[in-house]
Amino acid sequence: MLDRFFRLSENKTTVRTEVLAGLTTFLTMAYIIFLQPMVLSGRMFGVPAEAEFMDFGAITTATCVAAALATVLMGVWARYPIALAPGMGENFFFVFSVLPAAGTLAAVNSGATEPWQVALGVVFIAGILFVLLSVLGVQVKLLEAISPSMRNAIAVGIGLFIAFIGLQNASLVLKDPGTGVKLNPDFASPDLIVFFFGLLLTAGLHALHVRGSIVWGIVAATVLSLVLLYGMGEPPPGAPPGPASGSAAESEGAAGGETAAAPPSKLATGFRHAVDDLKAQGPISLPPSMAPTFFRMDLVNALSLSMVPFVLIFLFMDVFDTLGTLIGVSEQAGFIRDDKLPRMKEALVSDAVGTAAGAAFGTSTVTSFIESAAGVEQGGRTGLTGVVVALLFLLALFFSPLIEMVGNYPPITAPALVVVGSMMMRNVTKIDWSNYAESMPAFLILAGIPLTYSIGDGLALGFISYPIIKLLAGQGRDVKWLMYVMAAVLVAYLVFVRSQVG
Repeated sequence: MLDRFFRLSENKTTVRTEVLAGLTTFLTMAYIIFLQPMVLSGRMFGVPAEAEFMDFGAITTATCVAAALATVLMGVWARYPIALAPGMGENFFFVFSVLPAAGTLAAVNSGATEPWQVALGVVFIAGILFVLLSVLGVQVKLLEAISPSMRNAIAVGIGLFIAFIGLQNASLVLKDPGTGVKLNPDFASPDLIVFFFGLLLTAGLHALHVRGSIVWGIVAATVLSLVLLYGMGEPPPGAPPGPASGSAAESEGAAGGETAAAPPSKLATGFRHAVDDLKAQGPISLPPSMAPTFFRMDLVNALSLSMVPFVLIFLFMDVFDTLGTLIGVSEQAGFIRDDKLPRMKEALVSDAVGTAAGAAFGTSTVTSFIESAAGVEQGGRTGLTGVVVALLFLLALFFSPLIEMVGNYPPITAPALVVVGSMMMRNVTKIDWSNYAESMPAFLILAGIPLTYSIGDGLALGFISYPIIKLLAGQGRDVKWLMYVMAAVLVAYLVFVRSQVG
């Protein structure tokens, strides 16, 4: 039945491979289960539990349920091995930009509504607009307008982005006030020992074509982490168990704190705290209630004139992040045929419905995750991979202490991201480097995505420059009209909208 429905034989895959790919994808993106409530509640930024922006437990459940719904829709309807969850970047924008703006509304000041309710309304409206654009086929036309060189550049840029995230999660690359980033010189730290052990083992197994190499690397890194943790002994009296830190998303959103020196090992802070919680609570717990956030969005005030720019920004971020991820993962998996992605509309609608549903449940923008590339690299080729990921998100609600133990120590999953990023680099050979009018915009994309720490911003650089360079090179006829329209819209967006709200 599974073979017929998901066309496993046609895609040269098996149930075992798809399950393994789903497990791989889930493990590389499971951090969102814990990071999302920390961000939206404000606890990550020192907000006490009694004053948190949104209910921590409700966000946790909303995150898993929204991710499961959107991912199973992507898997069953669009039949792609692409997982979805609340997006990183969008959640920080939700907290640092939308909440303060919503706080200035008269309805909020009078106590008639809460800032987070207005912000959820903004996300919901952006999701509905995304659904309408997807149904009308605007995004499908957009994909067909993007040249093969640009599409492959997107895949390479995302690969570099994934690898950069992994290097940051491992603490191998640190923020530096003078140069932006620098190498962590403390190679004897537990973080780097775990990372390099996992990276070398995963790469070696992958080179030997061992099935499940990425999963085995994660498992082995987890075991080594536990061995090192217990070898360190107990922390000194009075030492507080710090929260998990150093994830790539935290680096992006917490933007302020620049680190001049090597940070303390995450093994002795977040991981120890998670292990202690696991021992105290056991591996199983009941999911928190979604009642505090369920269908609590404020649509009326979200349509206020001052909130319209935020609706547009969320829409742009979701559309371009989704397009970037779909193109990157699809190029990697070989789904694009004759410059077209089959079932593109179904994939986009799945993503858009996930955003609207996520806002209704009580979480920020749900979008396709670039970590899906890990499952694709592991062999996932059908929607069964997504169904497995969706089931694991729901199961995670009952095994949150165990997932938290792995998710709270980023060096465990960092090797998987670096390996996947390296594999996606092979698309660089498909860029037409002989035609500078093609290669320059492609280069701006592949360099812009990791350097701006945003898929959407990196795409904007390439999409704006592409028609201009083609025109100047006398190749304007090669550019489809939609690319000119998109470039003009992006320029207007960056100048009149993005520059006003950051």
